[in-house]
Amino acid sequence: MNVLVVNAGSSSLKLSVLGEDDTVLAQHHVERWDGTPDLDLSLPPIDAVGHRVVHGGTRFTAPTVITRDVRREIAALTELAPLHQPGALAGIDAARAVLPHVPHVACFDTAFHRTLPAAAATYPLPAEWRARWDLRRYGFHGLSHAYAARRAVELAGSGSRVVTCHLGAGCSLAAVHDGHSVDTTMGFTPLAGLPMATRSGDVDPGLLLWLSDRLGIDEVADGLAHRSGLLGLSGCADLRDVHAAIASGDSDAVLALDVFTHRLRQGIAAMAASMGGLDLLVFTGGIGEHDAVVRARAVEGLEFLGLRLDRHRNATAHVDSRITTDVSVVSAWVVVAREDVEIAAGTRTALSVRPRS
Repeated sequence: MNVLVVNAGSSSLKLSVLGEDDTVLAQHHVERWDGTPDLDLSLPPIDAVGHRVVHGGTRFTAPTVITRDVRREIAALTELAPLHQPGALAGIDAARAVLPHVPHVACFDTAFHRTLPAAAATYPLPAEWRARWDLRRYGFHGLSHAYAARRAVELAGSGSRVVTCHLGAGCSLAAVHDGHSVDTTMGFTPLAGLPMATRSGDVDPGLLLWLSDRLGIDEVADGLAHRSGLLGLSGCADLRDVHAAIASGDSDAVLALDVFTHRLRQGIAAMAASMGGLDLLVFTGGIGEHDAVVRARAVEGLEFLGLRLDRHRNATAHVDSRITTDVSVVSAWVVVAREDVEIAAGTRTALSVRPRS
């Protein structure tokens, strides 16, 4: 079965066709996409389409064949992921317009975190609030975390307690115990957790209430999502630009990197604590795969967990490689993000269990 994987962002579109053995048969990337289905594509035969959808709420905990009702329910979750859900919906509509006669399947980033225990998923809020609105920690980047954890175990040959670090424009960590997510840094929305390119990550809720009284909720919401994180600290949303600014002596950029790596180390240690220890540490995503400085700061700050960085391996890390020494009790790995593999597998699974009409 050839699966067209559609990963639509807020302004970009990534397409790839995976064959039965997950060989990439074709790829297409539109950096600035306006949502139109009018794409000039040359693709091999397509048997099914798999779509990445960020938020599945409590309703969608597994890959799901897209029907009119399913699309409507996905759209209803837009307020919980306003930066991401509209792009996914545009991708669904565009692909269905181009390929109306093949099945389309939604694969949800939140689904991997459905196994969070109650202690990790539950917010200490009034019971009536939690019951009325399904207030809980959902977690995100699940497709990336699932692949990275599984691939790291394959590379290492063993390991039941894995912390995966998805670091890019959006950043999150996951504690993966025996292949199941048991904790994560993002929460009810993708705004929580680590500092990101333009998102704040965790902020004292009392501070947010204080700001809302003075600025209004709309301005606070916009600031948290679009003007915070690395951008708010340094004026640069891209960590590569932060490094360049540091090299020129910019003290704000120095602070931005310090805050980012401090919160990263803190989060990794917290994820390890949720599992009672750590066997494997995994870096993936644009920053995780390419930023040796961030990886070094994280690993060298966690030596008490049994990590020993190999500086040469880290500096020259490439596809799916180890960056710790051979004697390091805990091994750290760089794994190339392959959400497309997870989406293709989920699509095939959903169609294999679909009731016959």
